Amino acid sequence: MSATQRIATELNQIAPRVRRIRQKKNLTLDDLAKATGISKSTLSRLESGQRKPSLELLLPIVAALAVPLDEIVTSPKIEDPRVPLKPTRTDGRILTPLSQHHGEPQAYKITIPASEREVDLRTHTGYEWIYVLSGRLRLVLGEHDIVLGAGEAAEFDTRNPHWFGSAGAAPVEILSMFGKQGQRIHLRARSSASS
Repeated sequence: MSATQRIATELNQIAPRVRRIRQKKNLTLDDLAKATGISKSTLSRLESGQRKPSLELLLPIVAALAVPLDEIVTSPKIEDPRVPLKPTRTDGRILTPLSQHHGEPQAYKITIPASEREVDLRTHTGYEWIYVLSGRLRLVLGEHDIVLGAGEAAEFDTRNPHWFGSAGAAPVEILSMFGKQGQRIHLRARSSASS
């Protein structure tokens, strides 16, 4: 995209940004007209893209909206959305963090080698959700001894004695979400509109 095209694109985005910020602040066009001294019809034409934005128009608008000029005239910078995958090895398992934030819950992709079969029950505060991507996972939870295949999921309170490892001849890959606060998974289902 050329510099001229980028400028044209930015200019075309000013009108919807002004409208969005005005509406977010619960101001009507009348309110903004009173605050800026710019006629309601001029503001309406500016917001609909029928009037070209100029500094003469934008400066009183940004002052009335109490926002920096940059918020209206330039696009917000989009950060690289990719999560940096830095796998670590722990007890033969490969843990790959899937979330960048430091809060709870934390998400991981875990690869467990086929050789890991010795049950070592543990307990700790929290709640864990597991989804099997490939392979077969053996989950021992209290008196339960379960084998999960690809596409199956489990969730449990980690204060209960638990262990999970490979149940097949190949490694097992899982997605794991863990929260120390003991949050359970929340599922939302849309209800169909009643007739």
